[in-house]
Order: sequence, then C-alpha cells, then structure tokens
Amino acid sequence: MKTAVGQYKLFNDPVHGFIHIPKGILVDLIDHPYVQRLRRIRQLGLGYLVYPTAEHSRFSHALGAMELCQRVLQNIRHKGTEITDEEVESTLIAILLHDVGHGPLSHTLEHSLIDHFDHEMMSTKIMSALNDHFNGRLSMAISIFEDTYPKTFLHQLISSQLDMDRLDYLRRDSFFTGVSEGAIGVPRIIETLRVHDGQLVLEKKGIYSVENFILSRRFMYLQVYLHKTVLAGDAHIRGILRRVKELYEMGKPPVVPSPGLSYFLSHNSVAQTGIHDEMMMQYTSMDDHDLYACLKSWQQSEDTLLRILSSRFLDRQLLRTTFLDEPASDSLLDSLQSPVLDVLDQWGIQKDDSSDDATSYVLYKDLSTTEAYHHRGQDIMVLQENGEIEEFSKASDAQHIAALSQPIRRPYIVHPKEILIEKFL
Repeated sequence: MKTAVGQYKLFNDPVHGFIHIPKGILVDLIDHPYVQRLRRIRQLGLGYLVYPTAEHSRFSHALGAMELCQRVLQNIRHKGTEITDEEVESTLIAILLHDVGHGPLSHTLEHSLIDHFDHEMMSTKIMSALNDHFNGRLSMAISIFEDTYPKTFLHQLISSQLDMDRLDYLRRDSFFTGVSEGAIGVPRIIETLRVHDGQLVLEKKGIYSVENFILSRRFMYLQVYLHKTVLAGDAHIRGILRRVKELYEMGKPPVVPSPGLSYFLSHNSVAQTGIHDEMMMQYTSMDDHDLYACLKSWQQSEDTLLRILSSRFLDRQLLRTTFLDEPASDSLLDSLQSPVLDVLDQWGIQKDDSSDDATSYVLYKDLSTTEAYHHRGQDIMVLQENGEIEEFSKASDAQHIAALSQPIRRPYIVHPKEILIEKFL
C-alpha cells in the first residue's frame, strides 16, 4: 500500500512511538463513531482499582495493534511473501476493528447484558454494518477476520497464539500498570516472523523472545487480569446489575439514565440466534460512562440493597476474593450464610430489604483459569535451519514452556471483607 509523503495521520503513542496511518478508509474508520466509542472504554476494565494508572483505552490498543500489524506485514513482504496492497489494507482494517464489539468496562459485563454472547460476535456485526456504510470496502477485511480468506497467515496476525493483539496488549498493559514482568521484546518477535507454506511461523532465532512472551503472559494474568481485587470488583458489579434486573421483574424499575443499559436491563437479550440491528444500535450507544452514571444515580435508589451496593462500589468498599485449594463446597457456603447476613445487617441491609437469598449478591464461588500457551490446534510453529517446522514447546530447549501449556485453575470465593474465610475452612 503506497502512500505519498504527508498522506498519513500521525499518532504519538508512548508504547510504540509514532503511529503512521495512511489516509483513506483507515482514517475514515478511525473517525467513525463506532471506533471513537472505544476511547471511552477502559482496556483493563476494573484494573484501575488495583493499578491507578491503568486508565488506557480500547482505542489506544486498537491503534497499537494496527501499528504492529503494519510493521510485521512490511517485514514479511521484505522476506519475499507476496501480499497485495489491498490485502495489507484489509488486514489493517481487521486488526483495527477486532475489539470494536467490546462493551462497558471491556470483559467485565460481557456475559451480563446479553446471553450466549461474546464481544467478537458484536465486532462481526459492527464490521458488517460498516461494510454496508462503506459500500463493500470491508468485505476482504471481514473474510480475513473470520478466517475464510485463502491466505491464513493474515488471520493469524489478528488471532493466534502470537498475534498482534496479544503483542500490543501485553506491552501496553505492562506499561500502564507498571508491572515490569509484562515487558516483552516486541521488535525482536516481529523481525523473526515469516510465512512458510502459507502459515505464520517463527524463525529459530526468535525462540527466546517468545519464551519471554509466554512467561510474561502468565505473569500478567496472575498479577493483573485475574488479580483478586479485579475478580471481586467484577462480581460486585454483576451483583448490582442482577439486582436491577430483578427490580424490573418486580415492577419496581430504578432510574436508569442510560437508554442503552435500560434496554438490556429491561430485556432478556439473547445472541444465540444472532444479533439484530436494534441490539447493535443500543449496544454501540454505551460506554464506561453509561455504567458510572447509573451507579451514581443508584446511590439514591429507594431500593436499599441497590443503593448500598452501588455506593460501596463507587467508594471502593469492595468485596474480597479468597483463593482456595479446592472448589468451595456447599457446606462451606451454608456455613457462611449467617455471618454474611450479619454483615449485611451492619451495612444497613435488612433481609426484608432484599430477598430471601440476600447473601447471593455478595457471596460467590467461581474458578479462574490461566493458560499461557494453548498449543492444541493453535500451535506456534518454529522454522528450523533445515527448513522443517516444529511446534514451539518441542523446539524450545526450555522445559518449562511445555509446562506452561497446562492451565492453572484457581478456585476462589468472593465475600464481604469483614469475614475471614480461613476460620470456616
């Protein structure tokens, strides 16, 4: 894709330096309201509750991932792989829009507003709408995004074990949280990628950089993405939204100053049979500000439970996560019912103010799963000096890489912080 000097838009990014975006459809897409909305959605959701500077947006991540994709496409071209200008542009469109379907607080509410849903379904729907708006200019980008385009390696740049999405968010999230373990050698990895037999592969000299990438991903999940306070905050928010839905069902709807959130909280939206236009319109009207406007409003709710839970969240008086050696048993949960009710009473929540199961809003059991390298069907392949390729965990001389392909499952329980779970184990 050839662009004359001056025919690009420049962004100054603290992570990757200057980002050059060719003027044309890419800039038009960036300026579209669907993409601008990403400025108002935090990349790390509730991560700022733990790391105060984790305020970066999905928008900056989209630009960063696109910049890395430009660099790797240029590198692959220099190594002899034929990629047309249209394919370059379409791949950049696909990576720019890969997260356009995220809702408020990114992953936090992904399964709370729409049943049988994930953000990639909404991304596909939005890309289709944009394709209509731009008279079919996104058709190739959509086929690359959905992995139906013949050149599979283009899709692998967007979604794989070593895609530009992961390379950007690990480096970016490390930068903005200050968690140094997430710092990875992005330039080295990009320079050692190439295409072999139509697949994206890693040159052998890049093995150590990718080992660091896999280890960093493990550390970032444990220290950032699945931090105990983030898990507790997610559970706290979900409890609040469940209460709002129940109030709708009881015929006592609270004030919801967000038309989009009001739509999803008052409807039983299901994505199993597809996302219709009305659902997309309401969804794309929302961002983080909608949720916080509602929480501030609900601090004045007539419903005691909603009022107190909302106030406690905004004041950062959160629930607590306790990790367990084994999944929480029913007997453990039963033994916690009475002490939790006592805590709710201390908060000013009487049983009559909530429901017969008041503890369910502040007492949860769940399981966090981390898998740094998922190589079953999504292998990172290493190109050996003799021209053969080998799966990464076998090509690496570090035995721990094979171990990192095994998931870490950590059962936990979320509860009021006034209760010491250890006393009940």
